[in-house]
Amino acid sequence: MEIDGKRLSLGPSNIILRGCELKNTAWAVGVAVYAGRETKVMLNSSGAPSKRSRLETHMNLEIIILSLFLIALCTVVSVCAAVWLRRHRDELDFLPFYRRKDFSDGEEDDYNYYGWGMEIFFTFLMSVIVFQIMIPISLYISMELVRVGQAYFMIRDTQMYDESSNSRFQCRALNINEDLGQIKYVFSDKTGTLTENKMEFQCASIWGVDYNGGKASSVDGYYVQVDGKVLRPKMKVKTDPELLQFARSGKETKEGSHVYDFFLALAACNTIVPLIIDTSDPTVKLIDYQGESPDEQALVYAAAAYGFMLIERTSGHIVIDIQGERQRFNVLGLHEFDSDRKRMSVILGFPDKSVKLFVKGADTSMFSVIERSLNVNIIRTTEAHLHSYSSSGLRTLVVGMRELSTSEFEVWHSAFETASTALMGRASLLRKVASNIENNLCVLGASGIEDKLQKGVPEAIESLRTAGIKVWVLTGDKQETAISIGYSSKLLTSKMTQFIINSNSKESCRKSLEDAIIMSKKLMTISDTANNAGGTSGAGLTPVALIIDGTSLVYILDSELEETLFQLACNCSVVLCCRVAPLQKAGIVALVKNRTSDMTLAIGDGGANDVSMIQMADVGVGISGQEGRQAVMASDFAMGQFRFLVSLLLVHGHWNYQRMGYMILYNFYRNAVFVLLLFWYVLFTCFTLTTAITEWSSVLYSVIYTSVPTIVVGILDKDLSRRTLLKDPQLYGAGHRQECYNKRLFWITMIDTFWQSAVVFFIPLLAYWGSTIDGSSIGDLWTIAVVILVNLHLAMDVIRWNWITHAAIWGSIIATCICVIIIDALPSLVGYWGHL
Repeated sequence: MEIDGKRLSLGPSNIILRGCELKNTAWAVGVAVYAGRETKVMLNSSGAPSKRSRLETHMNLEIIILSLFLIALCTVVSVCAAVWLRRHRDELDFLPFYRRKDFSDGEEDDYNYYGWGMEIFFTFLMSVIVFQIMIPISLYISMELVRVGQAYFMIRDTQMYDESSNSRFQCRALNINEDLGQIKYVFSDKTGTLTENKMEFQCASIWGVDYNGGKASSVDGYYVQVDGKVLRPKMKVKTDPELLQFARSGKETKEGSHVYDFFLALAACNTIVPLIIDTSDPTVKLIDYQGESPDEQALVYAAAAYGFMLIERTSGHIVIDIQGERQRFNVLGLHEFDSDRKRMSVILGFPDKSVKLFVKGADTSMFSVIERSLNVNIIRTTEAHLHSYSSSGLRTLVVGMRELSTSEFEVWHSAFETASTALMGRASLLRKVASNIENNLCVLGASGIEDKLQKGVPEAIESLRTAGIKVWVLTGDKQETAISIGYSSKLLTSKMTQFIINSNSKESCRKSLEDAIIMSKKLMTISDTANNAGGTSGAGLTPVALIIDGTSLVYILDSELEETLFQLACNCSVVLCCRVAPLQKAGIVALVKNRTSDMTLAIGDGGANDVSMIQMADVGVGISGQEGRQAVMASDFAMGQFRFLVSLLLVHGHWNYQRMGYMILYNFYRNAVFVLLLFWYVLFTCFTLTTAITEWSSVLYSVIYTSVPTIVVGILDKDLSRRTLLKDPQLYGAGHRQECYNKRLFWITMIDTFWQSAVVFFIPLLAYWGSTIDGSSIGDLWTIAVVILVNLHLAMDVIRWNWITHAAIWGSIIATCICVIIIDALPSLVGYWGHL
């Protein structure tokens, strides 16, 4: 757009997305674009993929088997009916139900008899109607009600309540509760998931000197006087006394000059917006630095603590208070951070008319644009300090600068204006312009920022590994930082053998993977030999950890090397992926998910980087973090801390899996017993499909007589206490071994129904064999008997009794007796005793 004859470029930074809040703006000129279906939210919301629990998938196969069994029962009845009709074909003219002729008027009239073949066909159809309860349609409704109940208790669990964020556990998907009890792989992000994502400036390396804060002092912090009021940063930062002294000395000394440029870069090279907020003391105001990245906030707070306080930012200039002197710098250009360059830069115009370029970014991208011919010793020392910081688990950034001549600035400005106003390929053109100017830099130093582990993370990871769950960490941090966090979180141990793969070509990746596989097999052979010799299982086991970077994954994923990586990963106890992109995270999850039947879980914080990984896994868990709620919105479950994963999986996951597995088998059992009871009766009624049990009782059997106890037990029963499950994480292995629901249990249950249904049918039949009892009366007896049988069967399997369970089980038996009496007492219903 053009304003006063000047062309201004409009880009993503000029678009206010839905839900954004505009601050520090007196007025704005705007137009509505990308509205409705064209908003970024709508265009990018593909929706979470539909997920179905593993238990329900297996259950559907069993239901197909039950359908085949139903067809077999109907076929048996039809064949038996055909044989009976053939043997009694000469008597069909006179037999009830099959009488073909009417002799009442003295003349023989034919009834509507459809013939032998059609009678068999109608018998089959009637069999399907009578035996249709074999297909447990009500089971799906019961499962949904049980899942709602389970979700309620998960949400109300105080052990998964996060006081710091005042957030409870969220159950965003109700159809995969039982999958939480079968997880084998956990894929976790690091920043904001294992760590708090609350960055704190710890140390700096400036011009080859390491200011590691060994003698850090906690002072009141830097502040300035503005119009008689005190203005201080909102967050306090521990300062190094020696570095603070150099910062206060200004440019008087050589060291002070380098410190000046370093902290000026930290204060200026960012997109932080300072906000002035009031306090209870009217004479004191706080500056709250708000920005997209917690790292930037930490660096700006650190600069303020050392006397370089960012006061004001506009699109054209910034105001920084430097040791009590307020200075204004013109922002001549800003190249924001992007994932390709992995750095950002700002061009400042100084009051003395000089122009300087300040750049900060990841070490891998910064050292490629630093002029190594200058100050070689400084660069080597800085690299050593970076390695030391990373090994301590700190997040690192490198800072560089150079002064631009007038000609260089004019060339850059012309190219920048052209790229900014380009209608096609603007992003790539701006990236090219940035790359052209970001070179021949002079290194100023590096920073170390600490991202502390969340409370209980080491204990949580240890419990998960003891439970037989493999934990993989996928992070964008550099390798040394990730390894250090791995040790502090007990993901890595000193006893582990580490395979580190850092390759820059496909062939080197192939060789590294093959060598690692050979070595892992040797270690397994040595471990097996030690176990056999020592006689103690696991005594000689050597755990293996695989550490691989994103560059290597570029050559491995979506190629034939995927299978090799999977084979190696299967032999490893821990996999740690560094410098990985969001799509690579999803690719790693897919690598395991597509090659094994084991359940996978992905957990990440609020950033959008983890969305693809969370949606790819069988179960996605989002953590309400500092970077937004994108991951939470895309997840199946959400919680406040990583440590809650232990209670979610080892406690609720185990309970949900055990309850749901038993409930499915019990529903199969109760329906099969009832159907077989009807089948035994058919054998005594010339296969005519007449039933002694009324239609109302058949309908109410799955609605009132037996449904409530099933649902109550599915929600409340507990095979083990919370304390036991947390004390012995190995008990979680029941889900891995599918102990609560498998084909063996299914067939045992089905075989069990045959003899139980025979007992329930034949004992009352033989007891009243010689009596004058009618079919409806003995049908009532069979109804009450089968309800008592299945409820007693359930009662014997209940592990944890409470008053609700007692009321549901014994109340169902009483309700059955009452319903049977009512059905027999109403004249309009079949079985009314007044008809006798």
